[in-house]
Amino acid sequence: MDERAALGLVGDALPAAGDDCAVVGSTVVTTDMLHETTDFPPGTTRYTAGWRAVGASLSDVAAMGADATAAVAVYGAPSFEEDELEAFLRGARAVCETVDARYVGGDLDGHKEFTVATTALGETDAPVKRTGAAPGEAVCVTGKVGRSAGGFRLFEGDPERANRLFRFEPRVATGRAVAPHASAMMDSSDGVARSLHQLAEASDCGFAVEYDRLPVHESVATVADDAADERELAVHFGEDFELVFTTAEPKRAREASPVPVSVIGEVTEADIEMDGEPLADRGYTH
Repeated sequence: MDERAALGLVGDALPAAGDDCAVVGSTVVTTDMLHETTDFPPGTTRYTAGWRAVGASLSDVAAMGADATAAVAVYGAPSFEEDELEAFLRGARAVCETVDARYVGGDLDGHKEFTVATTALGETDAPVKRTGAAPGEAVCVTGKVGRSAGGFRLFEGDPERANRLFRFEPRVATGRAVAPHASAMMDSSDGVARSLHQLAEASDCGFAVEYDRLPVHESVATVADDAADERELAVHFGEDFELVFTTAEPKRAREASPVPVSVIGEVTEADIEMDGEPLADRGYTH
């Protein structure tokens, strides 16, 4: 059973688990696990690992349109090195500070490889779920996609730049700003294509999007082998932690957002297409 099949099994057993966060009253809560072999390429600093691991959970809070309040992490490693642990904590605290949240601790555990499990909490009285998209609405993406793909390929030749690219800003402020205008929303951690398929499944709709309207990070062109590879990195690689959302008010969402919002297409009755062709349901897999 692969990750997607396992998630399907969980979803069947726990119908309320289909969004980026679980909602308990006005609290949203999410948890993630990242491993050295699948999530931290060689050259990833512990500072970047702390930032990225905690940031991934904060991104889920952002996708619900919630205020981020706090985060914790479990740090597992074959041994505990003082400089590495201190760097991890600095990164975890720093990413929390960017979204006005607090890093409040966690746990330590011995593990055969460096592994981090993070949990983030947020608050909202009106969470934005994945289920509200309606035909005729616009589908939007915040910021730029492909940033992590560019960083991943730069680790071998330019690890300093790669680490910078891996330290993304969770879109908590943006999520709060566009939430009143969004009918459905999630983060793009699995990639634009996979996110559209997940939104379509939750909202029982389709999408018609255009690649040329997708805001692609400039690093992608510098690492891609050719145009087809560039498209693959931008659409399917994932791990960008931008927001993908639908709205009947794209102009108002753009005006409210503190970062650029790109309209990449529209919600349709059925089928998921890019440039008039079926868009493969493929994205980041742990």
